[in-house]
Amino acid sequence: MPMIDVIVPEGALEPDAEAGLMKEMTDILIRAEGFDPETNQVAQSVSVVFLHRPVAVYVAGAPATKPRYQIIPSVPEGKYSDEAVGSLVWQLTEAFARAEGGKFEDVAPRVWIFPTEIPEGRWGARGVVRSVVEIQAMLGGEQERDLGKELLAKRRRTKAIELIEAAADAARRGG
Repeated sequence: MPMIDVIVPEGALEPDAEAGLMKEMTDILIRAEGFDPETNQVAQSVSVVFLHRPVAVYVAGAPATKPRYQIIPSVPEGKYSDEAVGSLVWQLTEAFARAEGGKFEDVAPRVWIFPTEIPEGRWGARGVVRSVVEIQAMLGGEQERDLGKELLAKRRRTKAIELIEAAADAARRGG
């Protein structure tokens, strides 16, 4: 159930290329959540792209000479593993290169992607707060409810280990 904020300057892409890019991004994000975008119509129906058009984009205080893009996919906590985030960033960057008709190496420095996990208990939809467990069951069926619990627990373990390692490192350095 990705919500995607995409910032694309007006006229940066041909209209057909931009429309294709929005669909491709949606499918990439649905796959990153572990669902098949071709067969999961529920996931398709709740995946939304908000296209934003900046009035101007500046680089080093001057108007940009080439388009810059920003993508902020938001999902409930636990939906993205670190591996999924890495793959997601690569695939979205490739999609922008294709949409622009350019080489990956030329387009990649102008594409910023900030995958964002919304903390458990902070995803609101249809007038209520939805848990990752509820969302997983809604998208994948009731048999996916336990997977939602596992995903959240795994993500929280990973975050806890990172925090403990950072604290231990800071203690070793005396800070």
